[in-house]
Amino acid sequence: MAASTAILGFGTTFAIGDGADPEVFTALAEVLDVSPPSDAVDVIEVTHMTSPSRTKEFIAGLTDPGEVSFSINFIPGAGDDTALQALRNTGVSNNFRIAFPDSGDTTWTFAAFLTGYTPTAPVNDRMTADVTFKLTGSYTAA
Repeated sequence: MAASTAILGFGTTFAIGDGADPEVFTALAEVLDVSPPSDAVDVIEVTHMTSPSRTKEFIAGLTDPGEVSFSINFIPGAGDDTALQALRNTGVSNNFRIAFPDSGDTTWTFAAFLTGYTPTAPVNDRMTADVTFKLTGSYTAA
């Protein structure tokens, strides 16, 4: 049996692009977890009156690239909070990059807009914020 080649997610970064050419990406600090995009394909029913064996028929529709979400240590007024608040206020798409800590330095780059920024301030724990972006178009893996 072969040994596992699994790796930890420790070291994964989420970065915001500056829109310049060439684009420079700046990683957010204190990101806790990252859930990368999860593609879903629409299912289109194409059953008709003479479908074989009275069985429904389907074809693949368009792909929805999904969302990216992550949690971050929430530090009110800090640089990351300011950057995320600005993205929330503009409502426009921006470029982002997730960099994975594998030996090949794999990155996923995509355009998205902020759909959720939810800080939490518990009595006896660190403050965190849940952040969600909706992709607009596919992502590029490199």
